[in-house]
Amino acid sequence: MFGLLGGGSGFIGTAIRRLLLQRGHGVMLVSRTAGKDKITWDQLREDGLPECDAVVSLSGENILNPLKRWTESFKQEVTDSRVKTTAALAKAITEASKPPKVFVSTSGVGYYPPSLTAEYTEDSPGGDADFLSRLCTVWENSAKLPDSHSHVKQVIVRTGVVLGRDGGAIQQMIWPFWLGVGGVMGSGSQYFAWIHIDDIAGIFVHAIESPDPPSILNGVAPTPITNREFTKAFGSVLCRPTILPVPSFAINLAFGTERAAMLLDGQKVLPKQTLECGYEFQFPTIEKALKNITS
Repeated sequence: MFGLLGGGSGFIGTAIRRLLLQRGHGVMLVSRTAGKDKITWDQLREDGLPECDAVVSLSGENILNPLKRWTESFKQEVTDSRVKTTAALAKAITEASKPPKVFVSTSGVGYYPPSLTAEYTEDSPGGDADFLSRLCTVWENSAKLPDSHSHVKQVIVRTGVVLGRDGGAIQQMIWPFWLGVGGVMGSGSQYFAWIHIDDIAGIFVHAIESPDPPSILNGVAPTPITNREFTKAFGSVLCRPTILPVPSFAINLAFGTERAAMLLDGQKVLPKQTLECGYEFQFPTIEKALKNITS
């Protein structure tokens, strides 16, 4: 099998590429710059889709980049980096003389409304609660292929917070520990939809290789936890105190209210269809995942 990864040079894309190669598949990236086993987005638009069996859309500006202020300009950049690249891949698939067998695209668990009590599976409604959920709706719609391409399997992976190592640095959204704070964010009661990097890569590859995958897969671990539970587990693994909380106003000030909601609000998301279609998690619990990435 030969796969084309749009935006495959990032944190998740690198893990997916590595796993595909380990499983004997060929891989080509769509990137800003040309190179070995790479084409550019301009080449994709001008020359069309290279012959391949699978296409994966992974592009997206980091919403929680602390160096970027939450302005209308940055919000548009966040949207365009997801929607335009996904739409470009969908267009290339539609126009290809030999379309791929499967198109796997990315979205986020922010599709589901924030709640302290609701449980969400792939069948749950969402997509219109706030900026992030509406972004997910537009993002997912940009991946839709016309009815004439119903023979192409289409899968959307709604991804939670991905934990892992990237160049020796622990990723992601655990910056309070490195600031010496190490406490809960806000109330700590909000759910924290997380997944280990090896499992999110595994889910994407499972979607590619499965003969009949569901159209939606939640890319989250099967054991939901709150921010307070995550904080306690992470502090225990690092042998660091988790006493001082990070107040909501500080997070709102640093990230902007809309963006801070990703940290202060949460969703209890379950990977129901992911499990039902046969994916087996390597790191189903937060303790096992954190021990792996900090060892």
